[in-house]
Amino acid sequence: KAFIERIENTFPQENRDGGISAVLTFLKAANFAAVFKHPYWAEIEKNGDLLSFQLQDDVCLVCEKPTVVELLQKRQSGEDNPQNICLVRGINDVPVRLHTAIKGVWGAQTSGANIVSFNLEAFESFGKKQGFNAPVGSKAEFAYTTALNMLLKKGSPQRMQVGDASTVFWAEKEHKLESVFADLFDTSVKDDQTQDAKALIAAFRAPQIGVKPELDPQTRFYVLGLAPNAARIAVRFWYEGTVQQVVDNINQHFEDCEIVHGPKQPSTLSLFRLLKSTAVQGDSKNIQPNIAGDMMRSILNGTPYPKSLLSSVINRTKAEQSRKDQNGKSMQNVSYPRVSLIKAILVRDTKYYQRNQKEVGMSLDKTNINIGYRLGRLFAVLEKVQEEANPGINATIRDRFYGAASSTPVAVFALLMKLKNHHLAKLENRGRAVSFEKLISEIISEINGFTPHLSLADQGRFAVGYYHQRQDFFTKKENSN
Repeated sequence: KAFIERIENTFPQENRDGGISAVLTFLKAANFAAVFKHPYWAEIEKNGDLLSFQLQDDVCLVCEKPTVVELLQKRQSGEDNPQNICLVRGINDVPVRLHTAIKGVWGAQTSGANIVSFNLEAFESFGKKQGFNAPVGSKAEFAYTTALNMLLKKGSPQRMQVGDASTVFWAEKEHKLESVFADLFDTSVKDDQTQDAKALIAAFRAPQIGVKPELDPQTRFYVLGLAPNAARIAVRFWYEGTVQQVVDNINQHFEDCEIVHGPKQPSTLSLFRLLKSTAVQGDSKNIQPNIAGDMMRSILNGTPYPKSLLSSVINRTKAEQSRKDQNGKSMQNVSYPRVSLIKAILVRDTKYYQRNQKEVGMSLDKTNINIGYRLGRLFAVLEKVQEEANPGINATIRDRFYGAASSTPVAVFALLMKLKNHHLAKLENRGRAVSFEKLISEIISEINGFTPHLSLADQGRFAVGYYHQRQDFFTKKENSN
């Protein structure tokens, strides 16, 4: 009975050919005695085989007849059946064949691009055309395209650029975090205009310090990253959580990145500046697309930073060791943003995977005996000795030997230790020379020979150790008396 009703509903009287009419006549007569007596029926019943129908004079099954196939494909494509299950809302709705274009995604076509698009036959299935392959109801399509175009419009306070991903964010109901979220990542303003991100975060962490929150910290918050991909738009990353989870994870990111720095440098570095430190020539256009999206996801979820991030920043540090600025002076390859990022990666990795090793600290740690960290400190001291022995020198050992010293220490440190003796002999202040000798002895006391190779993580610790030691040289020492 169900099969008869399905055939009648699918093929109205005017659409029935001789084959469909014959099948219906046979089923309605219900005279199946000849079928059950057929010698093959026992095997069919045992194996659960499927049956179909064929007219005696035809060479194909009734279900294969061109008129039947054409009608079924037309109905499956949605062109003759306005109601279909919407993939977004899960209820019956009229599917949209062509979705409204999304405008404002950086790098995409100026006329707009689509998230849902089937513009070639190779992408289509079961004879469905364009949007009917992924049926989204008209209400859901209107809602998501209208909302995205509003969030992505020029001047929108709820969008920012993360690498190649045009990022939008919103709360399930009006919330103050929507107006300051972009400021926490500070992707557009200059460093001297950087807002105090810590103060902004503290305002939203009020419940944790016993202060009544201004707005519900359990409000749901959403972040979506969209990137251009040929004629369509790709979802680079998607995040949903509560306001409290968002600010806690952002605060943890800033704490992991925190490291000693110069008095004129900002205490918190923007995501944009951290990403630029991984790009060739420090150009934002050279930021690797996947790294930006993966890093944003790691910050929001509180998970380890992407594996490729450490190798990218270390490679840039080595590649730029001999670059000169416009005045012919050596550029600082072991810069504040790069070391801050390296330190954050190492700290997050140690915490998340509960590795049995000492964490990298904010400032110089004389108790850290990691071989990479110690060698980085030693390299910084040897460079300082060279600088004081040769005032006004344009290029130091960092410009020639940093890459080799941080990856294959055994290849260069023997030579550097010999050069050190020559430089110490040139120092006029003998007390200063003795101080350097004591510092070098203290550092190498925990080094049992120069290792042939340093792992990628230890190369990161080398950079942090070098940076810490350099910062310590320029930190004013208080009089212990």
